[in-house]
Amino acid sequence: MRTLFWVSAAIVVYVYAGYPLLLAAWARLAQRRPCKADGATKWPAISIVLAARNEGRRLRGRLRNLLEIAYPGPREIIVVSDGSTDDTAATVQSFGDAVRLIELPAGGKPLALNAGVRAARGEIVVFADARQRFSSDALLHLVANFADPQVGGVTGELVLDTEHAALTDAASGPRARQVRAARLQASSHTGSAQMPSTVGDGVGLYWRYEKWLRRNESLVWSVLGATGAIYAMRRSLWEPLPADTLLDDVLAPMRAVLAGSRIVFEERARAFDRAAVDAAAESRRKVRTLAGNYQILLQEPRLLLPIANPVWIQYVSHKIGRLVIPWALAGLFLASGLLMFDQWVYTAAFVVQAAFYGLACYGGWSEHRARRQAAFTTTVTEVAR
Repeated sequence: MRTLFWVSAAIVVYVYAGYPLLLAAWARLAQRRPCKADGATKWPAISIVLAARNEGRRLRGRLRNLLEIAYPGPREIIVVSDGSTDDTAATVQSFGDAVRLIELPAGGKPLALNAGVRAARGEIVVFADARQRFSSDALLHLVANFADPQVGGVTGELVLDTEHAALTDAASGPRARQVRAARLQASSHTGSAQMPSTVGDGVGLYWRYEKWLRRNESLVWSVLGATGAIYAMRRSLWEPLPADTLLDDVLAPMRAVLAGSRIVFEERARAFDRAAVDAAAESRRKVRTLAGNYQILLQEPRLLLPIANPVWIQYVSHKIGRLVIPWALAGLFLASGLLMFDQWVYTAAFVVQAAFYGLACYGGWSEHRARRQAAFTTTVTEVAR
């Protein structure tokens, strides 16, 4: 049990503290910043691919946002309708030749993306979702990185509404106003603008930590995936995705990394979105992410080979470490519980974990109760009307 305790504790400490410290020092030494395009550069043609299923109510605003973004080179917008049964097609067609529509039977996002890339004419493919909004200079900042021939892909920064205080409340001027305006526009098209997130602060804190890791991994060599809401790749590096792919924004970029290219993080290319409404929604997202990371190991087992994966240390520490953490936490709790009467260190570890899990359970129960009360109040109000 002592071995289980200390091995589990070492894993947890390394993944959440040791690796970030190692990464910070490594990034400071490496400082591999890509060479970027300037005003005299001939900008490549880009194709913006947006896969959508029954997103008619969001698409009009989203397409206006994409069309209004400044970009000095040729571009096209392709919407792939994945078996939509609403007014998606009519909404896209209302934009005339400015937007191309591809209609497919329902087959899932991976197949829709494959179809969009096949139809793309641009050298660079930019991937977007219907829900978020891009900042007015997002395309410029994304594509500028491709002036570096080593760069195969670029991921932008997803800014959640819960993060806006850090970005704007203490700031003023055009940049702060742009962030506020884009954030409000994004909220107005999510369909849940009136429902505050009950887990927003926690999600926002974790997301800032995750972006810090990406920023430093990019300086070392490459990030370990992309943000699905805003990323771009060279069309020549795209490999068709399997139909059952859960994390297209990790599999496609990591294939480019295995091919010898870099995927870099560009924090000035921003997309704006809302945090998950509640713990249940965030839990579903986390479960999908974990399942997708397991799936990727089956789809690309080369990621586990140091001789094949140029970011093997980062991948094992960041991605594999996250998969091992739940088992390490379970082992730590079990071992500390069985050893709690042996030494004070085991007692302290058990008490801290029990308190942490107890607070988590209480928070979940409180949220559930608050949601039920809100639903009851809404029902009563509607009946009274």
